Amino acid sequence: MNAPLRRGALALLACALLAVPPLRQLLEASMTLQMLVQIPLLAAAGWWLAGALPRRAADALGHWNAGGITGLVLASMTAMVWMVPRALDAAVDVPWVEIVKFASVPLLIGLPLGLSWPRMGFVVRGVFFMEFVATCFRLGWLYLASPDRLCSNYLLGDQQRLGRFLLLIGAEVLLLLAGKLLFGRFRFADDAHHASGTS
Repeated sequence: MNAPLRRGALALLACALLAVPPLRQLLEASMTLQMLVQIPLLAAAGWWLAGALPRRAADALGHWNAGGITGLVLASMTAMVWMVPRALDAAVDVPWVEIVKFASVPLLIGLPLGLSWPRMGFVVRGVFFMEFVATCFRLGWLYLASPDRLCSNYLLGDQQRLGRFLLLIGAEVLLLLAGKLLFGRFRFADDAHHASGTS
């Protein structure tokens, strides 16, 4: 089996495993696990699926996704939906919303990001990281500071734990970016140039 087929098989296997009721119920038993483990794993499956697309399909999508901006916007808008507390609640309570989550996160977050990342330049990737950090801080503060439960399925302590984790993740990414800017070297431009030269 060649590499693209292996990546596609891995993506489908990951989605199937995450949909198995014992694992799915375990990850959805906690607000923290649903947002920071289950959803990122589904997005990672979509990212792997991007590497399994036939060259012709990837090239066709590349015309629609110049500079990776269109894919980034699509992925960002979809991710915003699954950060809303009501969406997390509905995914646990309503079967069809759960199905939409398992379809949309890989196909509308992971896949567009996987196709867009090699096409993004330094500035677009920088905007992506800064918006990611800002989102972690916004949501982290909301979940931590809110005196009320925002999800009916999860306790206030779980909500506050998620808030602390989001603030920590945002701070770590921000420190990493600052360290790279001050002491390291970004290879974003080289990566984008290499990707455009091989597309």
